[in-house]
Amino acid sequence: MHPYRMQQLIHQRGKDKLVNVAQRYSVYQLIDRLRRDGLITVAATGRAERRPERTVYAITPAGRRTLDRWLATILSQPPREFPDFPAALSFVTLLQPQQAASLLEARTQALTDRLAALDADAALASQVARVFLIEDEYQRAMLQAELDWVRALLDDLRTHRLDWNEAWLREQAAAFDAGAPEAKSEAAPAESGAAEAAPAAPVRRQRRTR
Repeated sequence: MHPYRMQQLIHQRGKDKLVNVAQRYSVYQLIDRLRRDGLITVAATGRAERRPERTVYAITPAGRRTLDRWLATILSQPPREFPDFPAALSFVTLLQPQQAASLLEARTQALTDRLAALDADAALASQVARVFLIEDEYQRAMLQAELDWVRALLDDLRTHRLDWNEAWLREQAAAFDAGAPEAKSEAAPAESGAAEAAPAAPVRRQRRTR
């Protein structure tokens, strides 16, 4: 199969939701790398009428072994990943609670739209065997779980079960700097309300020593 056909099939089969092939040259660069590493080899070359010459590639035995090892590792061991969303949540106290809630509301809408798109794709592919669509099942399950969690977090923010303000954050920071145990209160006192001034830097949990 030649690179252009690979890119076509990736788009036609919806795999561009899993791998970024927006730029055709990225496919060619990957092909060059795989060939240099001995994981694929040239199987044939040909030229259609009024078209440039095309090179067809095939996987090598070394490539197949590498693929098998990759599948075994990824399917059996959750990789250590560093997604942006948890990183942003760790700095959420740099915002006012109302600001955080507004942004999370926008996220719920984006997640809802993605779920709707996956459901629409699933309806169109209803005749396709399930084994060819399990990655979409996984994506949908992860999106639904995130949506449910964000909605629950929003409910806590709206009802002030989760709250903070500048005075409370400074109090927490002082307690940690003094080596006090982790604060038990999960929210700022309800009567203090949201501070107008910018909140203090987020408090970092101290590591317990054994």
